Amino acid sequence: MTIQTRRERERAERERLIVTAARELAEAEGWDAVTTRRLAAEIEYSQPVLYSHFKGKDAIMAAVAVQGCAELAAALRTARTAAGGTREALTAVSETYTAFGRRRPALYDAMFTHLVDLPFATPEAPAALREAFGELLAAVEPVAAQGEDPGHLTETFWAGLHGLVTLMRSGRLPEHTHERRLSLLIGHFVPPGTR
Repeated sequence: MTIQTRRERERAERERLIVTAARELAEAEGWDAVTTRRLAAEIEYSQPVLYSHFKGKDAIMAAVAVQGCAELAAALRTARTAAGGTREALTAVSETYTAFGRRRPALYDAMFTHLVDLPFATPEAPAALREAFGELLAAVEPVAAQGEDPGHLTETFWAGLHGLVTLMRSGRLPEHTHERRLSLLIGHFVPPGTR
């Protein structure tokens, strides 16, 4: 192994360590607790080392968001491909998406709530973001009516899921009626009785 290869591997490992520490700290105490000073102390590196990897907290949060989107894409793909039909796929994707947002609130916030320096909804978006949206699109596209833009329909469906996650997490919608609301949303996209 060359010295250059070893340095690149060590650099990638430090970046993973920084991102992991940021995620863990955010999940435990919220994003306000994540500072470069605190992260440096957590991972036992100096702040200049952190800044040699990331421009600051916003860049770290963007890296967390990309990582989270990759995880979400994989979970959505698993749910969608295990389903037996159109309605089942949309239901599985919906349940997986909302469970992800409820189970990992700080990660979800980095991905979809906080302002991060990532190009969403453009060809320049990181692959993980495009893949996560692509999994939603793959579940919604079969229900698009003729002449309807599947991308816009998917964005609308996603907005519904995001709204449910956000409103439940903030206590504005009760948890105990989540399944009913999800069923209503899916029913407006795929008629009951459709497999």
